[in-house]
Amino acid sequence: MRLTCADEMLLLNGCPGVIGLAVVLSGERPDVDQVRSRVVERWADLERMSCVLDRADGRRGCARWVVPGPFDPVAHVVVAAEKLDELWAGSADRPLADGVPPWRLYVVPDAAHGGDFALALVAQHALLDGRSLATLMRALMDDPGPASGAGRAVPVPRSGLRAAGRELRAMTAPGQPLPVPGRTYTSVVVRELPADTVRSARRQPADGRGATLNELLVAAVAGAVRAHHGPAREWRQPAVPVYTAVPCDLRGRGNPGELGNTLTVVRVPLPVDVDGPVARLRACQAALAGVPERAAVHATVLFPAAEAARRTGPWVTRLLTRRGRHSCFAATATTAIKWPGGSSTFQGRRLVRAVGLPPLQYPGTVSFALAQAGEAFTLTAVGNAGPDDAGRLAGAVVTEFETWARTATPSVL
Repeated sequence: MRLTCADEMLLLNGCPGVIGLAVVLSGERPDVDQVRSRVVERWADLERMSCVLDRADGRRGCARWVVPGPFDPVAHVVVAAEKLDELWAGSADRPLADGVPPWRLYVVPDAAHGGDFALALVAQHALLDGRSLATLMRALMDDPGPASGAGRAVPVPRSGLRAAGRELRAMTAPGQPLPVPGRTYTSVVVRELPADTVRSARRQPADGRGATLNELLVAAVAGAVRAHHGPAREWRQPAVPVYTAVPCDLRGRGNPGELGNTLTVVRVPLPVDVDGPVARLRACQAALAGVPERAAVHATVLFPAAEAARRTGPWVTRLLTRRGRHSCFAATATTAIKWPGGSSTFQGRRLVRAVGLPPLQYPGTVSFALAQAGEAFTLTAVGNAGPDDAGRLAGAVVTEFETWARTATPSVL
């Protein structure tokens, strides 16, 4: 099976490319064989979960997905030797070995974060995107709900070539990384956000429609970057914007449960120079309002053109990927994850929270994932910047939420 353009760009982007999603559960930890039995029942017939990357294809050097043998739960479902936070820290910069399908499901005996154990799915991003991880983990639950979930129509851009030209200019404009002097370090941190804090923050701006979780995350990251590194006008390249990469799911009503990489990334400027948390939130809401239509340009114009061009040879994908292989493309990445469906149980054990693991990016970057499961909100930051930049920036993100919550208009009961 041929790699898609998105698969190949993730494979060639020069990053470790490991992502993850964990569900923290309460109750007695199940035996690993019980988990393997559920995995066989729910995942064994999914071809994507048996695929191995074959890099030895002789036709113009193209890698392909192949299925080398039967589904093997023993090789993939294992008991972790550490807590969830330590598992995340050890996985972020460690690509999964070749030779077997590049995913693992860990039974984590001591998950912390309000639960008794966790099931943690780790995978190479070239195989699965974040929406795929959520779909797979939801499928393991006692009541998996609709296999496809709720699908949305992908918007149609108003003008094809003109919109594509604007988007190409936006995606190739100069940007700058976080101002990290000298050596960079890998750091991973998980922080919990109180539900009442998030609920209050969502009522900002007071005279507006309120804010989505994605808007709050992007604005909070802008405020955190400013708090930690100062206004961008004081950085090394004061006239160059600071960008965040916002992943966009391109699945529609016809394929909402599709596994793989059915996504794109839209580059959005961070308002690091804007004073005040509410003003930064307004700026982010304005910038993010155009993201669905920009993502549609990728889906309907840019991706089809890239797929047609790459048939001429593998050099095309390398050319397309080269621009993104620098931290100047996006100093941060911001992903909001919502657990699909309502409350869930695994073999009777109640879901407490979901915890994401965003990918480690290039030096001078920090990635953020904010996961919601019911009333539990969990922030994960993965840094490739200064020592413990992930921890400092995650703390500053929480502070932004707390500031919005303190100044929000009280809800009317």
